[in-house]
Amino acid sequence: MTRLLVHVEGQTEETFVNELLAPHLLQHGYSTVSARLIGNARQRERRGGIKAWSAVKEDIGRHLQSDKGSVATTMVDYYALPASGVKAWPGRAEANAKPHADKATTVEAALALDLSNTLALPNASQRFVPFVVLHEFEALLFSDCTAFASGISRPDLSADFQRIRNDFATPENINDSPMSAPSKRVEALIPGYEKPLLGVLAALEIGLEKMRQECPHFADWVGRLEAVGG
Repeated sequence: MTRLLVHVEGQTEETFVNELLAPHLLQHGYSTVSARLIGNARQRERRGGIKAWSAVKEDIGRHLQSDKGSVATTMVDYYALPASGVKAWPGRAEANAKPHADKATTVEAALALDLSNTLALPNASQRFVPFVVLHEFEALLFSDCTAFASGISRPDLSADFQRIRNDFATPENINDSPMSAPSKRVEALIPGYEKPLLGVLAALEIGLEKMRQECPHFADWVGRLEAVGG
């Protein structure tokens, strides 16, 4: 059976994988599903920014080479990925000029190609299944605004969440400027929003299947992981 390691950028994504994604994928051919924080993410949160792709690639490659029966994936926010400089992630700069629907997939394809070219891994396309969240984890929470509000014990915000959601074709489209990313919109309604706690509580209330119904790119990722595991 296959072992899946999900490389995540923060504690919220780590808990999301362990609490929601893992139980589902364990029914689709995986013997273990676990999350690993990219670098020392808890310390990095105090410094700001995500780790350079070169370091993340080294970590993923080391894992895949040492465990021949494993598959690796990522769960990182498109919004936060460096587009230039020594920390740049492949495809991120090019994605800026792409239509919305192609932004995340442009980065994902570039990540897969770069890792495959660098490590020359056999069956690289099956063993590394990158995923970039459009635009942030919070976008997934707008899949069900009533459940979102209920999960964080703020049912009074259900209508406010729904008004935000109604302006976009899908929750994954929510972000029309750097100041209006999904988390920024949530923070405007909930000063002091605690993402690791409230974000996961909301996700648990919403459930994986509702997110898949409303977020096509997220649904595609889960489907690809199911196929690899099966």
